[in-house]
Amino acid sequence: LKTECQQLPIYVSCLTCVGQDFFALMLHRRLLSRARPVCARSFASLQGELAAYQQPPTQVTSLSSGLRVASQYTSDETVTVGVWIDAGSRFETKESNGTAHFLEHMAFKGTKRRSRIELEKEIENMGGHLNAYTSREQTVYYAKCFKDDLRQGVDILADILQYSTLDQNHLDFERGVILREMEEVEKTTEEVIFDRLHLTAFHESPLGYTILGPVENIQSLTRDHLREYIQQNYSADRIVVAAAGPIDHASLVAYSQELFNGFRPGDGTLREDVRPTFYGAELLYDSPASEENPLAHFAVGYEGVSWTHPDSLTFMVLQSIIGNYKRNEGLVPARLSSNRLTNSVASNLGPGVESFAAFNTCYKDTGLFGFYGQCDEDTLDGYLDELLFAVSSLSYTVTDEEVERGKRQLKTTLFGSLDSTTAIAEDIGRQLLVYGRRVPLVELLLRLEAITTEEVKKVARQYLFDKDVAVTALGPLGKMPPLTELRRRTGAMRF
Repeated sequence: LKTECQQLPIYVSCLTCVGQDFFALMLHRRLLSRARPVCARSFASLQGELAAYQQPPTQVTSLSSGLRVASQYTSDETVTVGVWIDAGSRFETKESNGTAHFLEHMAFKGTKRRSRIELEKEIENMGGHLNAYTSREQTVYYAKCFKDDLRQGVDILADILQYSTLDQNHLDFERGVILREMEEVEKTTEEVIFDRLHLTAFHESPLGYTILGPVENIQSLTRDHLREYIQQNYSADRIVVAAAGPIDHASLVAYSQELFNGFRPGDGTLREDVRPTFYGAELLYDSPASEENPLAHFAVGYEGVSWTHPDSLTFMVLQSIIGNYKRNEGLVPARLSSNRLTNSVASNLGPGVESFAAFNTCYKDTGLFGFYGQCDEDTLDGYLDELLFAVSSLSYTVTDEEVERGKRQLKTTLFGSLDSTTAIAEDIGRQLLVYGRRVPLVELLLRLEAITTEEVKKVARQYLFDKDVAVTALGPLGKMPPLTELRRRTGAMRF
């Protein structure tokens, strides 16, 4: 510790060489003020904060069409370039639900310039990788390639997004592919639970729709439906071209200007997004315990906050404090864990509990916070009671130690999630769509450091204590308490 204390000024002094940006200056002062207590904890945390300070800037350029181009330079041999579109299943109708995901499948089936086989061979010859995914609010297409192939990667993305043929034969073939994909998803209990939780909480909003859509829609969607969705949602002002790697930003802007000219320019009109209403409701699927399905699976959701809400970062800390647990896993025995909930579950409920995990999902104008768990039928009532109390107690008994530990774990997650060009490009594209800018890690760290125990209690009281909950569960649910009882327990207090 003495050696670390002596070395600390060397690390801190390097900050003065970088500049006097506001957030950098604030972090400089914060680190100086914490020089003495840092010696009492892991030095790795400080090194992580200094790494954040040295994060390369994100360059952003808006084209005349409204399309935004953003990049961050990293010292790699490969680059990731992608297209992030402000469009997903949330912007579908009941009749068109599943269209955004269907389009994702059709994008790789050939364009006016490249057949499907030619496209696959071109990617293979580049040594590249082409992928896509659809979420409730975003659709993403990205390519990973060598740095010298950047223009070719941008050209391929521009081609498949603007000039796909949407061939009828491929469309009919993909129906079967998607239906088989739906069958696989139905076998993944966690995905099923979260889809049903969205349906329960937001059942009068498209936010409650599944991403894949219902079977009847997959069987009936036509090329006209796909083209109509593109026309309504794929405008230039809702699109971000983001890249990370050894990139010259000016070149990326030039390629995007040249190749992404098929999207209609943004006309300045705002999409009318109706804020979803959160409902306290339940959706249960009771079935007897069996060898294949011996456990009850459940999720309880509270109404959360949006990406841009002032309390969004505090919700991340709340999630980190609750944490996660899986029986017989982890270096530290659960009964010795410093996580109060993990310790209590392992000590009081025994082997009937399989796992739990807190979640916090943000959207444009709302969110879902809660927990997902698995246990046997006999443990279900007591387990739900323990989890609901853990959430309600955040509003009055959470300690300084728990808040600091949650903040440190959140920092580890934030730093660890930016370990590749693909992860960085994803971070850039998503943040430009939801915040309108890339939030520097330095700013994020300062905002995180400013969160106090009293702030955590205040936010928990406002949103989580004695509030309505959406509940969904499947499996052996004979000991499942009724919704009214679960609602009562959200305001339970123990002394």
